[in-house]
Amino acid sequence: MTDHSSPACASAPRTRGPAPPRVRYRPRAMHNDSFLRACRGERPERTPIWLMRQAGRYLPEYRAVRAKVSFEELCRSPDLCAEVTLQPIDRLGVDAAILFSDILVVFDALGVDVRFEPSPVVATPVRTQADVDRLQWIDPREACHYVYAAVRACKAALADRVPLIGFCGAPFTTLSYLVEGKTSREFEHVKSLMFCEPGLFGHLMERLTDLLIDYLRGQVEAGVDALQVFDSWAGALAPDDYREHVYPHTARLCAAVREFGVPLINFTRGNANLLAFAGETAADVVGVDWSIELDRAIDVVGPERVVQGNLDPFALLGPPALVERKARAVVAAGRRAKAHIFNLGHGISRHTDPAIARLLVDTVHDA
Repeated sequence: MTDHSSPACASAPRTRGPAPPRVRYRPRAMHNDSFLRACRGERPERTPIWLMRQAGRYLPEYRAVRAKVSFEELCRSPDLCAEVTLQPIDRLGVDAAILFSDILVVFDALGVDVRFEPSPVVATPVRTQADVDRLQWIDPREACHYVYAAVRACKAALADRVPLIGFCGAPFTTLSYLVEGKTSREFEHVKSLMFCEPGLFGHLMERLTDLLIDYLRGQVEAGVDALQVFDSWAGALAPDDYREHVYPHTARLCAAVREFGVPLINFTRGNANLLAFAGETAADVVGVDWSIELDRAIDVVGPERVVQGNLDPFALLGPPALVERKARAVVAAGRRAKAHIFNLGHGISRHTDPAIARLLVDTVHDA
């Protein structure tokens, strides 16, 4: 637990300032628009909820699909992506769908091979200037055409029942996989590049930011109704290093993407000390992980911001009464924000009982 009155926010920007001005969103005729309304700072009749990784291994119908195809094949099969994207909509009754894909499919636009074993493994990590020079920088609308086809397939299958969320990894998280070559605990290669060759690190972050902006633009053009940026590994950095080497690129990404006319969620995971930085970006919604209580998170980003979160996903492995109690507490805390979208503090565990996930959704809607 992080006490916001302690040094938790000492390295954050000195002045929070008002919430960024809102743009005019394109009208969306949704049967259930509570998620989009909350993104705009409105208060729907009930708190909207969706779950990170809500289409995944905890669902038997998803496992049935995966028994037939590899993860890579699934990500590149638009019709199957649409099928699994809709599975939690039908089973759980959540208020938004999130495109089934992976943040690393964008590596196709770099000419970088990545395999999922099941965690991602990059065949040739990028750690030197020569490695950077070999990257191809292909237009993502060409290299990742199957992603945009999947968006169109999802929109057709959803038939405007609920909004569809697209996404990407944040520049630092994307770079981390590219440089480390796999999931890391120490981030030795990333930090070595950042500290020893800051110019090369900054150049690569700049180019990746440009690529991700184009990648998200294509998702909006294909029809997504909202976007989320996942900075899954930002918590690996000290706040001072995040401020100097990462924040400017994430802020530029958010500012550019917000001009696309759909709501943007900025989700930074793993270090409550970085939450104030997330609140400083132009994103419409600040995603909050479980490392800080939601009411304290609202104190950090300000009650004028929309927040998303933040139940510990492993709480869903507990008894139903505990799930109900914790869910109601999060909903109550979220009432202090301008608006609140319920979510987990990270992805749902593959060991979760789907019936408990449905109980969570019903509890949030009734709270």
